[in-house]
Amino acid sequence: MHGKTVVITGGTSGIGEVAAVKLAAMGARIVLVARDHARGEATLARLRAAGPGAPHRVFYADLSLLGEMKQAGLEIASEEPRIDVLINNAGALFTRRQETKDGLEMTFATNHLSYFVLTRLLLEKLKASAPARIVNTASHAHRGAKLDFSDLQMVKSFRAPRAYGCSKLCNILFTRELARRLAGSGVTANSLHPGFVNTRLGDQNRGLGIHIFRFLKRRALTPEAGAETLIYLASSDEPAAVSGQYFYKCHVVEPSKEAQDDGAARRLWEESERLSGL
Repeated sequence: MHGKTVVITGGTSGIGEVAAVKLAAMGARIVLVARDHARGEATLARLRAAGPGAPHRVFYADLSLLGEMKQAGLEIASEEPRIDVLINNAGALFTRRQETKDGLEMTFATNHLSYFVLTRLLLEKLKASAPARIVNTASHAHRGAKLDFSDLQMVKSFRAPRAYGCSKLCNILFTRELARRLAGSGVTANSLHPGFVNTRLGDQNRGLGIHIFRFLKRRALTPEAGAETLIYLASSDEPAAVSGQYFYKCHVVEPSKEAQDDGAARRLWEESERLSGL
């Protein structure tokens, strides 16, 4: 990883921070996209301690908001001379339906559309830096989910587990279509399930369900264990030529039938273009 630049979202806590620090220790230069300034600066200090020879940096953006997604993508594309790895890892879980000022359901905007927008805006830089990689954090929570293209924003029917599961299904379908479009470019795209990990996911919510979720997280994987596949896909030689696949425990596994629907993957791409204006 010496001399390589890694852009990562969701890198100031949980598996994202573990991956960022370990990749920095391997010699990579880390470019964070963060929302919280205090956590961003704290992680930047950890990166400098782990990889003191590289000029790590952070861009600030709320990745639930289209304008800030786009601003971050355009700034990184303009200011970074190369990008070897893009890790889309930011994620959130909301117990009640919330809309962003763009009129998008918060889970969809944060967990899927931010992946789409940032990737689209950095794609030419990734191609110019080839061989390069895109790694998207998904989840086994996609199993059982099915997209309703007539109600992607879940105006008619919202349930938190369904919203989260559908957003993770979007991650895998997006990766699948992205890999198809990138064939022959020297840029690969893969997604992964990190396992059930004890992170900050959902901690901003209130209610009985969240208290149960927090209790269950006590027996979950540590962020160090959950980050293993993320680090593997970003740095290992083994998956260098693999694209469009879904990984768990550093191995290719088969996602749900819905996650292998090429028609749904193309339609999601087209809807994401329309919603984002890209």
